[in-house]
Amino acid sequence: MKNIKIIICLLFVSAEVYAERRRSTKAHLNALLIMSIGLISISGQAQQLQSYIEEAEANNPEIQAFELRYNIAEEKINEANWLPNTEVSAGYFVSEPETRVGAQRARISVKQMLPWFGTISARENYATSMAEAEYVEITIAKRKLALSVAQSYYGLYETRAKQKVLDENIQLLKTYERLALTSVEVGKASAVDVLRLQIRQNELQQQKEVLEEEFSAEQTTFNNLLNRDENSTVDLVVEMKIPENDPIYGTDALSLNPELLKYDKLYESVAQSELLNQRESLPMVGFGVDYLPVSERTDMNPIDNGKDVLMPMVSVSIPIFNNRYKSITRQNELRQQEIETQKEQRLNVLESAFAKAISQRNQARIKFNTQSKNLKQAKDAEQILIKNYETGTIDFNDVLDIQELQLKFQINQINAITKYYAQSAVVNYLITQ
Repeated sequence: MKNIKIIICLLFVSAEVYAERRRSTKAHLNALLIMSIGLISISGQAQQLQSYIEEAEANNPEIQAFELRYNIAEEKINEANWLPNTEVSAGYFVSEPETRVGAQRARISVKQMLPWFGTISARENYATSMAEAEYVEITIAKRKLALSVAQSYYGLYETRAKQKVLDENIQLLKTYERLALTSVEVGKASAVDVLRLQIRQNELQQQKEVLEEEFSAEQTTFNNLLNRDENSTVDLVVEMKIPENDPIYGTDALSLNPELLKYDKLYESVAQSELLNQRESLPMVGFGVDYLPVSERTDMNPIDNGKDVLMPMVSVSIPIFNNRYKSITRQNELRQQEIETQKEQRLNVLESAFAKAISQRNQARIKFNTQSKNLKQAKDAEQILIKNYETGTIDFNDVLDIQELQLKFQINQINAITKYYAQSAVVNYLITQ
């Protein structure tokens, strides 16, 4: 009769364990995966990853610094609209030269040099091209920041998911501990089995506490990316799953990466610099006027006696003996060649990073599928062990081994999921327009 009660108790506890597992498996929020960076929309109070990225872009000091650099570059467009200083000179004749209509007392000159036609427009175009290059730098910085925020977010999710799995396994070990205590009472197990189960619980609790320290450090990193209080709470999605199919990308999409577009903008800026150089190598034209006040003659009264002199002038500045502009042209040619080689090298780097990210994402999917199969088989083995308890042949060493395997497979699953999304974030950084 006592054995029957034990068996009934055991079956009840086992049923409770598996019912709890089924409930925990079904209890998750539906996640909508937007692109490969994993911008996850979730219901309830959890905030979208996209909103964190937008908050980081609005508050991050590095982005603000890049925007200020862009504002400076834009202001240089206004700076380009300038003319050489107007020259004003004045002189007084100590010894007044006599003329027919009187003595010249002083001389006042005003002259304005003007660049050749189109020079000012060339300056503005060059400043505009430099501003566009700075704007691309902002785009690159924002994409890198989004990648950092996403990867930190996935790191936080990974830690929390592992803690959840550890909690489940601790509760499972407590259930086994109760079974072992019951078995000790009827002579089916020894106190050593109970101690082993307790030791295993202690180990899992230690792992959980270590993960909490990791979470705290990663949370500080995440909040610093958003430039907010390091202790601010981060809302995490409850559960993430690998989608059935991956979007297909080709390396052609890399051509739209801002890291490559930056070289196109730099190349264009050098081209505009050369156009400006050609304009500046042309003559400058000056217009001016000289004014000479004249004193009236007292010894006679000729026509136009004491009439002041007003003399308009035109001048031309010709860079005849100046090799500066030829040297600048050669420098611009070399600079364009340098930019082309830099772009080619950067494309090779991005293609390698893209291939590596795709490969690692595929590896994560393979590992996840394998761990899912292993986890199912481990649960089947656990069920067999529980059923064997009815015959009195349960071995708690085998139970611990199976539990350790299950935990290993669950942790590997979480690692595979976070690796999948982390690599998807890299893919998104590389190819998204």
